[in-house]
Amino acid sequence: MPESRLRPDPEETPMPQPNFAGYHIRKWFTQTEDTLANETGVLADGEPVRKIVIAAAIHNPYAGRFSQDLGDIVTESPKLGEEFGRRIQEAAGGLAIQSYGKACLVGAAGEYEHGNAFLTAVFANPVREAVGGGKSWVPSTGKRGGPGTELDVPLAHKDALYVRSHYDTITVHFSDAPNPDEVVVVFAFATRGRLHARLGGINADEVQGQDGLH
Repeated sequence: MPESRLRPDPEETPMPQPNFAGYHIRKWFTQTEDTLANETGVLADGEPVRKIVIAAAIHNPYAGRFSQDLGDIVTESPKLGEEFGRRIQEAAGGLAIQSYGKACLVGAAGEYEHGNAFLTAVFANPVREAVGGGKSWVPSTGKRGGPGTELDVPLAHKDALYVRSHYDTITVHFSDAPNPDEVVVVFAFATRGRLHARLGGINADEVQGQDGLH
């Protein structure tokens, strides 16, 4: 299918030079939070929950135009996943990761589909390997917006989606991203489930890790 151009000709706006695999990454973000007590002040039932967010503001090669083929994003995404994996290992500092989730925030000149192209399984699989494997699918969300847009990233147990205690969310925003021609790619992690979770279901220590559910 021919491309439909929605913005000025790219010759008028020079393409940023690649600086990581085939991508131009303008900025990396790392966010860490440790929750020591729940909302009513009750101290953690065990270790605090640490949540870690790794994100990158990446130039969107399809900003302002439609293309049926999104290979310029997807093809190199395993290398991007490897770098996300390296960074989560570094940020975790030896702590085991139990939950994960991913998201995208697409600048105004891009399509939501462009963000999802960054989040396919070929991107996520190296991240799974970095956190010791993951049998369950990675919960995902996304939206279009500009700098400062809040994004809720869902979390779930990496080996069993039926572990209710690990259904959680972390809210992030980036003060200067995305630019209109960027996508912020986000991966979030947690070291345990919610503090004082008490709604039943499978406990984390009962996970079989065979089908991604139990």
